Amino acid sequence: MSKKDYYEVLGISRSATEVEIKRAYRTLAVQHHPDKNPNDPHAEERFKECAEAYAVLSDSQKRAQYDRFGHAGMGGGGFDPGFTNIEDIFDLFGFGDMFGSRGRTRTTVQRGSDLRYDLEITLEDAANGKDERLRIPRLEKCGECDGLGAEKGTHPENCIACGGRGQTQYQQGFFSVMRTCPNCSGKGKVIRTPCKECHGQGRVEMEKSLEIKIPAGVETGSRLRISGEGEAGVNGGPSGDLFVVVHVKEHETFERQGANLYSAAPVSFGQAALGAEIKVRTLDGEEDLKIPAGTQTGTVFRLKSHGMPVLGSRGKGDLFVAVTLITPKTLTKEQRKLLEKLATIEDTDFNDESFMEKVRNIFG
Repeated sequence: MSKKDYYEVLGISRSATEVEIKRAYRTLAVQHHPDKNPNDPHAEERFKECAEAYAVLSDSQKRAQYDRFGHAGMGGGGFDPGFTNIEDIFDLFGFGDMFGSRGRTRTTVQRGSDLRYDLEITLEDAANGKDERLRIPRLEKCGECDGLGAEKGTHPENCIACGGRGQTQYQQGFFSVMRTCPNCSGKGKVIRTPCKECHGQGRVEMEKSLEIKIPAGVETGSRLRISGEGEAGVNGGPSGDLFVVVHVKEHETFERQGANLYSAAPVSFGQAALGAEIKVRTLDGEEDLKIPAGTQTGTVFRLKSHGMPVLGSRGKGDLFVAVTLITPKTLTKEQRKLLEKLATIEDTDFNDESFMEKVRNIFG
């Protein structure tokens, strides 16, 4: 199928100026725009036809080649601008603002940065949970200019270089390339009179006082996300989030493994040999622990549900108490006499199988 003459498509003479070519294309583009002709299935084809004609005739090199060789000079079957949809045409010619919602003005709307806060708490706080007040330095929307960056009473203006689109068009041979506008850095807006408070940035550094709840059961490495409490966004973008990273201090009595706690309880030789009831420390206070007669050092006793809460659950871990036999460093005369007498009558045969098994376990 033969292509129409590009000058006929735009309805202009072969001597038309650049201004006349552009004016004719704008008029026809509005006339044949698919959004304005929803019941005409051929409107989009006519629209693309006008765009193809304009792509050639608005470029001096391509126009000269077309004037000399016709469609054959455009590559045999004619010029193929490579349009895949209507939006490509808008980007190529920079006419997006002609068509309302289809125009794609580039305002650099950015989400604010996420923030991290490292919080150190005690094991007791991790067990019980607590309300913690934080002071967070962050960038917040400037209250003086309401985040616009322009002095009160003024507004950012459309960039003259790119017409508010944030991009400028460059011709490279047969191709038109869109690049970030160097005048406005892609924002599409320029500020003539910057706000004195934020110096045109739209954000100021402030310290926010924030109260958060630390849930029971957190452990080192737990991250609490507080939505929207990060830095303010740019150009109306949403705020980032605040991530509180928990660090639980080492405890002088307890060692933690998950929801379980481990500790040691000192006992004397007499208590271990005869049996006794001792007091052991838990996170909730002291508890009685019954030591049976003949308890060996290293024996572990379990106190159920005296460990840490399970995060997000009602359950609790256990407390494991290892008995440690304490040998006195100094003895009274009476203690020495009693122990010397005991030494003469006590059984010192440690070659039984149970003892040797324990030795193997220690050095295994």
